[in-house]
Amino acid sequence: MDANQPESIIGGKSFTAVAVNCAAKAGEWIKSKMGSITQLDTKYSMHDLVTEVDKGAERMIRNLIVTHFPTHSFLGEEGVEPGPEASAKALQDKSDAEYLWIVDPVDGTTNYVHGFPFFSVSIALAHRGQVIVGVVYDPSKDELFVAERGKGAYVHGRKMQVANESTLSHSLLATGFPADQHVALPANLKSVQALAPKVRNIRVAGSAALHLAYVAAGRLSGFWEYNLSSWDIAAGSLLVQEAGGRMTDITGESYHLGVRNIVASNNLIHNELIEELQAAART
Repeated sequence: MDANQPESIIGGKSFTAVAVNCAAKAGEWIKSKMGSITQLDTKYSMHDLVTEVDKGAERMIRNLIVTHFPTHSFLGEEGVEPGPEASAKALQDKSDAEYLWIVDPVDGTTNYVHGFPFFSVSIALAHRGQVIVGVVYDPSKDELFVAERGKGAYVHGRKMQVANESTLSHSLLATGFPADQHVALPANLKSVQALAPKVRNIRVAGSAALHLAYVAAGRLSGFWEYNLSSWDIAAGSLLVQEAGGRMTDITGESYHLGVRNIVASNNLIHNELIEELQAAART
């Protein structure tokens, strides 16, 4: 192992095993609460929802992680004030952490509230700013997507590989509609309008973490979205990369935890996808 790469086990405790255990336990609890929401609040906009289940799942995950790794830092969506400025500041405040857990307890809360079975638990571990473990769990389908840096990405214990489409015209893409209605949403609607006639189809299913997992699994050829936060993306970014895909920002620059406008793909269509997104942004 490279001297600069962290061991995946500290004190006999595997980072990945802890992440998987946290995701599975939180996911089971989240699924058991489906259909029984008693408190629903909005955060950044009417599209940005939070429930007592989001908050309870995050507490559960945090408590489990702290039990195993009490010196590690933790960044969870529900512990941060709403809005892009607050999420960027929260990440910046943790930038000196050696080990940072980045958690979205329910990615796809709107789906969850409406009983639409496309939501996930997203857990990532970054070591000095680089994601080294990524876990995305879909409780509805009982699908667990797992990646360790340098060791590949897996679902149902099988190694994942990105799709082999080489052109946009043969590609199934996905995106999301941002909560920011003033800048990000109009920008993405222009992208959808530009891309829809040029691809096989576009899906908007409502969980960035699961969309990224689907890129890694070869179910989507690509995914883009504006104004996401680190907890939406971190785990999925490693899944994509370890499955042979590519993650960048909307201009093609390399992905890092601070990137908010992302493009993920099977790599083969990446440049073409970015060119189309850039052309749409100029219109």
